[in-house]
Amino acid sequence: VQLQASGGGLVQAGDSLRLSCAPSGLAVSNYDIGWFRQAPGKEREFVAAIMRSGGHTYYADSVKGRFTISRDRAKNTVYLQMNTLKAEDTAVYYCAAGQGILSTVRVDTSYGYWGQGTLVTVSS
Repeated sequence: VQLQASGGGLVQAGDSLRLSCAPSGLAVSNYDIGWFRQAPGKEREFVAAIMRSGGHTYYADSVKGRFTISRDRAKNTVYLQMNTLKAEDTAVYYCAAGQGILSTVRVDTSYGYWGQGTLVTVSS
């Protein structure tokens, strides 16, 4: 199983980016897919997740209303649309796949498969 995260880059505050997570070896419809990020000198934190059952979505308070997670089953890809980016969104973004329980959707240890990360830099 491999998860390929892509779409990062250097943007200005207020701009948008769309990250993609394209797993190989698993179907996004059968796994909970989460996005996490890690800024320099900080711990990895939960950003968003989409559940395998029902496609329910969950967001960190810091991105709610600005970020949208979605999935395309036909392309076996999960997206993270990031709008109104802020300097504090600068981080390496990782996608992860797991089959944990709902109460742990925000916990990184609930995800067994991780991608290599894509860097998002937002200049102010």
